[in-house]
This record gives sequence, C-alpha cells and structure tokens, in this order.
Amino acid sequence: MKHGMFIKRATSMADIRAAEAAFDQEVIPQAAQRFLDEPGHHILVAFDGERGVGFISGVETTHPDKGTEMFLYELGVVESHQGQGVGRSLIEALSTLARECGCFGMWVLTERTNRAAMAAYQAAGGTDAGDSVMIDWQFR
Repeated sequence: MKHGMFIKRATSMADIRAAEAAFDQEVIPQAAQRFLDEPGHHILVAFDGERGVGFISGVETTHPDKGTEMFLYELGVVESHQGQGVGRSLIEALSTLARECGCFGMWVLTERTNRAAMAAYQAAGGTDAGDSVMIDWQFR
C-alpha cells in the first residue's frame, strides 16, 4: 500500500459507510449493525487519508473436530486503488487478526476466472486448494 494509507478495524456504522463504495451493493444498516454486534465477525477497512478504499470481512467458524478457522467472507477494493497492494494488505491484516483470535487457518472461495482475486489471495500467501465446488441455497 502506498504511503498515507492505513487499515482500521470497523467498529461503527461510520467505518462501514466509509468503505461502502467497495461493497457490491448498498449497505443495509440493520445487517451491518448485526454484523458489527456479532462476536467473531470482523470487518477491516483500508483508508487512503479519510477515504475508505477497500474492506475485507471475515467470520470465525468453529467445528467440534477441527477448532476455529477464519472464513474470508468478502474482499472489495474501489477501482481507483486496485492493483496497488490494498487487497493483499487487507488479506494479510485479516490473517494476522485470525492468528490473534486463535484460528488454525483461513479460507476463501472465489471463481478461478476472477483473476484479480486469485492474484491477491496468492500474493498474500494463499494456496490454490484444487478443484472445489460451491453449492448454495438462496432464501430470498
């Protein structure tokens, strides 16, 4: 990341609103507040000065026979700041937070054709786990 940029953990709606341009859609206030209030849910925001230019969200998931790992839920960087290491820095910051939270690992799902995501994840030390399939259910 270039000089003058920093990453901050979101603790308020204002922090989330600062990064709204990097989200896929408009922030839903009730959903954002619920995310902030849930233990084990994390949003980190990248700032260029006072402007939010990216975010990463992660959710701690625990299973009885595995322990706790961090699910990298979503990563977004505004177009003007893509290709400048913002995404990689956010991934590294979430990885550090995951270790601090006692997670044994971190994982993410993305499309193999999403070259920007693949490059950012691999630049931050992630490895391609091979052929995986995501199955989802839509309830709305």
